[in-house]
Amino acid sequence: MLPWIERKWKFDLPVELYPDILERLRGTPARAAEAVRDLNKDVLTRREKEGSWSIQENVGHLGDAEELWKGRLDDFQAGAATLRPADMTNAKTHQAGHNEKLIGEVLQRFRAARGRLMDRLDGLEAEHFARSSLHPRLNTPMRLLDLCVFVADHDDYHLARIRRLLRLFQH
Repeated sequence: MLPWIERKWKFDLPVELYPDILERLRGTPARAAEAVRDLNKDVLTRREKEGSWSIQENVGHLGDAEELWKGRLDDFQAGAATLRPADMTNAKTHQAGHNEKLIGEVLQRFRAARGRLMDRLDGLEAEHFARSSLHPRLNTPMRLLDLCVFVADHDDYHLARIRRLLRLFQH
């Protein structure tokens, strides 16, 4: 699995595809819930190695990242030249204690935060998705549509990590 930090993107989708991308974003909480359904606490909270995240921490991280996505949407709407940077240390996730919570609580927090983001995105017209700002780490212009693709890819990255851990721990 290619690490997130090493991934590259071509931001060339037509803006008219924004409804399709919004559906990917809208579906992530349900996909996460399905992935962890019926798992016991041991499987949910087991880490592959020291410093890695458990299944439950990966789900928690998706909820933690919503603050950044909301902030970047604020940046687009304010006409910011550069989007706010991410905390690449992921301090919020490391300090959150996701493994000490019930998985239902972690999922609900993510579902609620994503719902608020989707409410905002659903209220926008196509021309909003064409607005552009500089992504600080990638050092490339990114439209709001591209940010939505980036977020959906981030979601998929963590769902794939969850599936990998499931295969590892259930065999």
